[in-house]
Amino acid sequence: MIRLAIWIAALVSATTADAAQQGTKTMEITRKADLKTVDGPADYFTGKVTITGQFQRPEPSRVSGAIVHFEPGARTAWHTHPAGQTLLVTEGVGWTQIEGGPKLEFHAGDILWCPAEHKHWHGATPHQAMTHIAIQESVNGSPVTWMEKVSDEEYLAAKGDQ
Repeated sequence: MIRLAIWIAALVSATTADAAQQGTKTMEITRKADLKTVDGPADYFTGKVTITGQFQRPEPSRVSGAIVHFEPGARTAWHTHPAGQTLLVTEGVGWTQIEGGPKLEFHAGDILWCPAEHKHWHGATPHQAMTHIAIQESVNGSPVTWMEKVSDEEYLAAKGDQ
């Protein structure tokens, strides 16, 4: 009986050490009711923007993300992502533009990819709200570099004119 107890203790100790070494192996669920919503900072957004469920996964993962809702006319400032960004559009219609490229329209159900280090912006159209799930990775601890705000002239320019 004592040998069995020692064997079980050794097994539990080894399993605990292995789990600690490799990180937890249990699923984590954050319930919708527990998600926090904050206003998008005025330094990085124009118009009414809310950010829900913002997350940053622990190392070795570099993934972070959030659900971002833009009221009509709201948009990000120009910014880059060191490892690129994926946007899963869940509601509405929006616009996006890479610096020097045409302004593009996207719709609920679309998936956008912005390559690493490409200066860009995205947001709702003037007359329709838009919500997306943003997913990006951090490099050297940062998932984004924010820049100047998108001017009204840039935002309202005809699609394809820029």
